[in-house]
Amino acid sequence: MADNLVESLPLPQRLALTYAPARTRAQTLAALALDTRLSQLVAQKREIVLAQMRLAWWRDMFAKPVDQWPKGDAVLGALKDWPEFDSLIGLVNGWELLLKEELDDEALSGFVDGRAALFSGLAHHVGEPAAAPKAAQAARIWALGDLATNIANPEEKARVLAQAEVLMGTKISLPRALRTLSVLSGLARRAVSQGGTALLDGPGSGFSALRIGLIGR
Repeated sequence: MADNLVESLPLPQRLALTYAPARTRAQTLAALALDTRLSQLVAQKREIVLAQMRLAWWRDMFAKPVDQWPKGDAVLGALKDWPEFDSLIGLVNGWELLLKEELDDEALSGFVDGRAALFSGLAHHVGEPAAAPKAAQAARIWALGDLATNIANPEEKARVLAQAEVLMGTKISLPRALRTLSVLSGLARRAVSQGGTALLDGPGSGFSALRIGLIGR
């Protein structure tokens, strides 16, 4: 089942996951798998009502005790040991804001804060609570860099890149337990510095991922 979750991830996330320590790989995979599932729902933007209903289902699940969750969903099953679900609800809310017709300030900040909440929660989950603020900041950079690669509107893209550049002014060092996030944040920094290119756009990005994956920066 874990293999199926890995295969569901976009290539940058799948590559970054390979650098997760064995003890934190399952928790990191669960976080990435949920984020990926929600992104797939939001991709159905032409059917907004249906997407909203499916996002609401996830929000409802995270408001219930784990023993009331239905069986059979691999992503949901991977999250059963998550220590608190407010961070997961925050991620759902953030993705839902991207269903808006325009990427206004509310949608942009909500999406970025949603991913920040997810990885702040992951830091607590893997026993690194002191790293939660830095994890949130790194996740914001990844969110902005990732979002910029998928925006066609030049003005919206420029606004996203400008916000990312502000955050990139501060170097962030994360513990080894969060190495996957270090890789994603590093790839996002590189993509933003190149004007919003894809996170993986050739040998250069692959080398960056390898370097960060091995030494953390």
